[in-house]
Amino acid sequence: MAKLILKDVKNYVEKNIDSFHNLRLQKLEKLNFKDVLKRKNPYLFKAKNIITASDLMKGILDAFLQSQEETLFGEFLEGIAVFACNKVYGGIKSTKLEGIDLVFTKNDVIYIVEVKSGPNWGNSSQLKKMQDNFKNAITILKNENPKGEVIAVNGCCYGIDNNPDKKGYFKYCGQEFWTFISNDSHLYLDIIEPLGYKAQEKNDEFAIAYAKVINKFTFKFGEEFCKKNGEIDWKKIVEFNSQKTIKTPKVLPKSTPKPISKRK
Repeated sequence: MAKLILKDVKNYVEKNIDSFHNLRLQKLEKLNFKDVLKRKNPYLFKAKNIITASDLMKGILDAFLQSQEETLFGEFLEGIAVFACNKVYGGIKSTKLEGIDLVFTKNDVIYIVEVKSGPNWGNSSQLKKMQDNFKNAITILKNENPKGEVIAVNGCCYGIDNNPDKKGYFKYCGQEFWTFISNDSHLYLDIIEPLGYKAQEKNDEFAIAYAKVINKFTFKFGEEFCKKNGEIDWKKIVEFNSQKTIKTPKVLPKSTPKPISKRK
């Protein structure tokens, strides 16, 4: 086990935070107006009494972007976790174990870790999928080393869970997770500062692109989903978002029956 050098983590974050901001910007610029409109709940926005096209498009776009950003940033935090664990325990990102993000050995125990952003990340079917991934990974590792001990962990980058033993795996959140993978009880605090590297510059760039998308989407929305008097046509929005598509059945060509051959 090696000691984690904070400067190494800081350099990693500052070197790689650009990738998060660039992906965030790329996904914004590639958004399709109708795809965004289809993926959000029109009833919710009507219930919020939104009456202008610009407010509606901003609300829909913000909700869509938030879910995308949480995924992107979760992947970035996972990268920090793997980097820190590699420096201390030689941890690596798994390439052969499905669903496993990090594998490392600590005190002669092999730990397999599935990393998530926060503690409330999944529904019952997603939790079951994770548990199945753990079982399969343990089986593979046990076949390679029957005497080795393997422990599964759901690691969450933020939050608190005071009952980590989940019967079959452990769930470590926030400070407990970062300490577990790095042997540094202050790492969860130390990584917050370098995350702000060039944040103002990158957010200014994003804000300009965001304004362009809002303007473009609002214009398209006004053309397609507003009445002539300027009022939002909610029925048209709901029809676009939720109306069942009726497939036209294919008409097969009529086949000409073959003549029946005469018996001799």
